[in-house]
Amino acid sequence: MRKYVDVILPLPLPRTFTYSLPEDIVEEIEPGCRVVVPFGRKKYYTAIVHSIHSNAPTDYEVKEVTTILDPSPILLPKQFTFWKWLADYYLCTQGDVYKAALPSGMKIESETIVEYNPDFEADERLTDKEQLILDLLAGEPEQSVTYLEKASKIKNILNVVKALLDKEAIFVKEELRKTYKPKTEARVRLAEPVATEERIKSLFDELERAPKQLALLMKYIELSGFMGTKALKEVAKNELLQRSGASPAVFNGLVEKGIFEVYHHEVGRLKRQEIETVELNPLNDFQQQAHDKVVEQLQEKNVCLLHGVTSSGKTEIYIHLIAEAIRQGKQVLYLLPEIALTTQITERLKRVFGSRLGIYHSKFPDAERVEIWQKQLTEKGYDIILGVRSSIFLPFRDLGLIIVDEEHENTYKQQDPAPRYHARNAAIVLASLYGAKVLLGTATPSIETYYNATTGKYGLVELKERYKEIQLPEIVPVDIKELARKKRMTGQFSRLLLGEIKDALDKKEQVILFQNRRGFAPMIECRTCGWVPKCKNCDVSLTYHKKINQLTCHYCGYTIPLPRSCPACEGIEMINRGFGTEKIEDDIKLIFPEARVARMDLDTTRTRSAYEKIISDFEQAKTDILIGTQMVSKGLDFDHVSVVGILNADTMMNYPDFRAYERAFQLMAQVAGRAGRKNKRGKVILQTKSIDHPIIDQVIKNNYEEMVMNQLAERQMFHYPPYYRLVYVYLKNKNAALLEQMARVMAEKLRAVFGSRVWGPADPPVARVQLLYIKKIIVKVEVNAPMNRARDLLRQVQREMLMDERFKSLIVYYDVDPM
Repeated sequence: MRKYVDVILPLPLPRTFTYSLPEDIVEEIEPGCRVVVPFGRKKYYTAIVHSIHSNAPTDYEVKEVTTILDPSPILLPKQFTFWKWLADYYLCTQGDVYKAALPSGMKIESETIVEYNPDFEADERLTDKEQLILDLLAGEPEQSVTYLEKASKIKNILNVVKALLDKEAIFVKEELRKTYKPKTEARVRLAEPVATEERIKSLFDELERAPKQLALLMKYIELSGFMGTKALKEVAKNELLQRSGASPAVFNGLVEKGIFEVYHHEVGRLKRQEIETVELNPLNDFQQQAHDKVVEQLQEKNVCLLHGVTSSGKTEIYIHLIAEAIRQGKQVLYLLPEIALTTQITERLKRVFGSRLGIYHSKFPDAERVEIWQKQLTEKGYDIILGVRSSIFLPFRDLGLIIVDEEHENTYKQQDPAPRYHARNAAIVLASLYGAKVLLGTATPSIETYYNATTGKYGLVELKERYKEIQLPEIVPVDIKELARKKRMTGQFSRLLLGEIKDALDKKEQVILFQNRRGFAPMIECRTCGWVPKCKNCDVSLTYHKKINQLTCHYCGYTIPLPRSCPACEGIEMINRGFGTEKIEDDIKLIFPEARVARMDLDTTRTRSAYEKIISDFEQAKTDILIGTQMVSKGLDFDHVSVVGILNADTMMNYPDFRAYERAFQLMAQVAGRAGRKNKRGKVILQTKSIDHPIIDQVIKNNYEEMVMNQLAERQMFHYPPYYRLVYVYLKNKNAALLEQMARVMAEKLRAVFGSRVWGPADPPVARVQLLYIKKIIVKVEVNAPMNRARDLLRQVQREMLMDERFKSLIVYYDVDPM
């Protein structure tokens, strides 16, 4: 009987697709294996087998599976259940989840290969670009479009390729590309005819006239233990050449004589060195009490919140809980909001757990992530995975505990593309599939989590004592509006802040300056006419980056050089409006030329090593002043920071979002928590133009409870979380007038179903990104209402919209539980 497979493709398609199995491979395949399948015209994709059956589809012609890639499943049954939940809850497809979940090295893709036509004769003169492509192909007749684009530096290369295709100067063929290649190492062994003791002894005599070759052979025998009684050791070619000091020519001489053979052995990219581990640090009385309460709460409830002030030693409690889970034979997932944090916590966990710890995040090379995934499928998988939000997709055999550190952080929420999941919420569902427990830890819980903990849905444990009884920092507010009026500011700095920085530097202490905007200036303006350079693709002004002397759009990456004169009035005086981290760095270097200054923002941390270097230099006191965006607020531990400067609290508070107040409190409290850690009380200078704003007083007194009570009352009144669930419906189109019409029609259809729960349509803060206009509709659903029904209704309205001929070009997507 013919067998068929239903597969999930890495495409945003709402269903699985059926393919027939070649008869010779029917026995080899299981759900969770990867297969290569044709889809569309000449395209091949790696698909995941969802199910195997004997039912031939009747509504379309069945294509055949091209190749099976795995001898055993790379996706476990619980992961399928998890993927389905993610797709249903976040209103996307399993194809979207697949794209986000698997490292790209596990997804073979079809890539266009261009082939040179040797019989081509030009009838007319080729353009310079066309000639350049043919010159590149002359050396290597087959090249991928990606390679040609890099080599030629031609921006829109597809037009050139198409022109050459039309002239039949080149052909195109689709070729499967395997992006993950196992790492191999060249190793050396004796060729079979010479691999006996008698033959080796005779070789010693034969090689007397080639002393270098003889020395190399002797070194091989020493390294491999050939003459000994123990099993032969494998010898790497590089190690042999290094240890013997021989040249490749000498080595090749022995290969040519048939004495040595070279073979390739697969080696992992993961560092496998054994690490010496240390005993667990004992917990102090407060930590021990909190630890015992957490254990007690997790016996009754599946989720527990550990609300501990900054510097209270939450990480130590986590380490003890991890050790207990491992002793029970369980695996642990430890989630962090930022890659920056993994570099610090890795060292602490490695000291205790050594090679039982695996690290997984996007700054790792893709091949390394593939190997971690494959290791997790074996019995030798890591006991602890430390990683950022994408770690929830890894396979686990027996997950027992998930720790979500700094659970309030909005970086746990994936913004684009789909699935727009929240790793904290998804982790709670993942844990329930394994019967595992979840510990959420933070000094400033999100209002929803705190509400769930205080109403009994989650357990709650509070830790209000800082480690070694260090006092919380002194927070001094400074009214910069008044100081600016009296002309008593030096750039963005009050005299008080500059005085504190100077004192800290004199005492060889460190300083952190926080400004939640990167770049040199958020906006450039013509002094004469007020013209502001805007992005051609998005409705935003361009940010000036002085180091590269360019204006950049932080939404689509569009860049232009800084204009020499204003295109509107030809005035030549361009002035900066506002200030970012790059401007702060420039100003601080002028005011304190002796200080060693570093900056930590998205521009300076593009690579994994850049993060690690900035943090380790600051830890080792090679940097005196660290300037950063919200990256510096996230749970980093530095021993010698005595002063923290919050340069402008108002940029956080004045944001059109119902969470702005909560976020501003969290950011300021977290940044303040970096001051005065091990040996003395720190000082925080909080600069603001709204000195009387109630949040300033709440931050100074660290009065989290008051902030929450005020916010809960407001949110209940205006139907926001935790009392209501939000779904943002986004509509996009290139045509603004058509989009306006579509949004109005869709909002009316939604109101017919949801009534007054629908708000909008309205423009989001940025109403055009990458040439697409955007409209936003908000749906507010009571927290006790059945969400499945709400999601079905949303999908039904979307289908009705797309059935209307006028709206075929409409793009609709959803953000469930937006941040």
